[in-house]
Amino acid sequence: MTSDRDTPAGRLVIEAVRAAVADAALPEHSLLAVALSGGLDSTVLLDAAVRCFGAARMVAFHVHHGLSLNADAWDTHCERFAASLGVTYAARRVEVARAGGESLEAAARDARYRALDALCDEHGAAALLIAHHADDQAETVLLQLLRGAGVAGLAAMAPHADGAVARLRPLLRLLRAQLEQYAHERDLSWIDDESNADTRYARNALRHDVLPVLAVHFPGFRDALARTASHAASAQRLLDQLARIDLAQAQHDGEPDALRLDALLALEPERAINLMRHWIRACGLQAASTARLADMLRQLRDTAAARDGHALRIDHAGHCLRAYRNALFWEAGDSADAPDLDAGAGAPKTAVEWQWQGEEVWRLPQWRGSFVFEPAATSDGDTVGEGVLRAAPLVARSRAGGERMRVAVEAPSRTLKNLFQERGVPAWKREVPLLFIGEALLFVPHLGVNREAAPAAAHGPLRRIVWRPDLLLA
Repeated sequence: MTSDRDTPAGRLVIEAVRAAVADAALPEHSLLAVALSGGLDSTVLLDAAVRCFGAARMVAFHVHHGLSLNADAWDTHCERFAASLGVTYAARRVEVARAGGESLEAAARDARYRALDALCDEHGAAALLIAHHADDQAETVLLQLLRGAGVAGLAAMAPHADGAVARLRPLLRLLRAQLEQYAHERDLSWIDDESNADTRYARNALRHDVLPVLAVHFPGFRDALARTASHAASAQRLLDQLARIDLAQAQHDGEPDALRLDALLALEPERAINLMRHWIRACGLQAASTARLADMLRQLRDTAAARDGHALRIDHAGHCLRAYRNALFWEAGDSADAPDLDAGAGAPKTAVEWQWQGEEVWRLPQWRGSFVFEPAATSDGDTVGEGVLRAAPLVARSRAGGERMRVAVEAPSRTLKNLFQERGVPAWKREVPLLFIGEALLFVPHLGVNREAAPAAAHGPLRRIVWRPDLLLA
């Protein structure tokens, strides 16, 4: 609640926090979390949020990066401050692991948000309040401009972003100077991260060396950059709408996560790149640069012109972009670390033998997957009697070429190559182990049970055979 003693700065902060939560339309009395670093901004945000909504509705989360010698002291400070307000407090330690080419700032930010999302989930918070302000927004827009970012980058930080939990930035229109005035009036204490003075970091260089000069010559630059971010966000929403229209037109009928290659290539290059960017994001993959997307599109055009989809393999973010019969889709796992099991490419022929005794899973790490033997109540194309599985040792082998099978008792014997082609199984999906019972081929992933080895009229308990690839994380 505001009081008669509130100054204009105090009222601005309180009203901004109250309006942000009201605009988010959260469930009544839902729990609100504040990302509390212990710095000026988050200290002001937590204090104001408690005044607006009461301590019982608030929880403070702190992420301990371990990057500073003072990290333990900051954790203690935050815990004491939350306790002084009567607010529940929780901290999470994270390891900041940098991927190739990733800055320390970016790696720390990603680790922080993963930890905050996990804490929100554990405590049941309906929204996470983050203390970014107008100066932060101006820095972000300038950094994105200097990096040559596209429209999405220039949109910078959104006041309200949906996700696993709603992220609200109530202070985004307020200046740091206004937050300092609020903090002094409320007699708040905060900590200063010594790394904020290190101008080797791009954001700090802007903050200390560039923005003060801009403020002298262009006093309203923060408002101007905030408008730029708002315009960019509006433009990005329109681009996303266009991408959704194109995605609906280009989606492959038989593969819900795939695109029709001809539909993608029929678009103008800029529109095709916009669709690819949206599609990659919809698949949950890491974003690609415009240059990278343009290169992907070039390779796709070359592949279509050569009519050689089998040759396409573009690695990105732990996945492979592949094309088969006009379907374009992502396969988990980079080719660089995948075993080459194609019979025509010098594949390993080592067989693995196993005596089945009723187990449900046979793990095969060399093929990055497992055969699963599920109990089945009724007979179908992929079921066999348990007596068949016990008749001789099971053997897993790579394709050697020339193998044949019957997909039904009355069906003719046909080569696996012909059956794969008939069912539209892409070449790289054929890189699976074949399951033999003794010397007889019993089961082929994507094709089913060989009825020459296991006639359908089985008696006794049944098992359904399934090939289950490992889940590969990007």
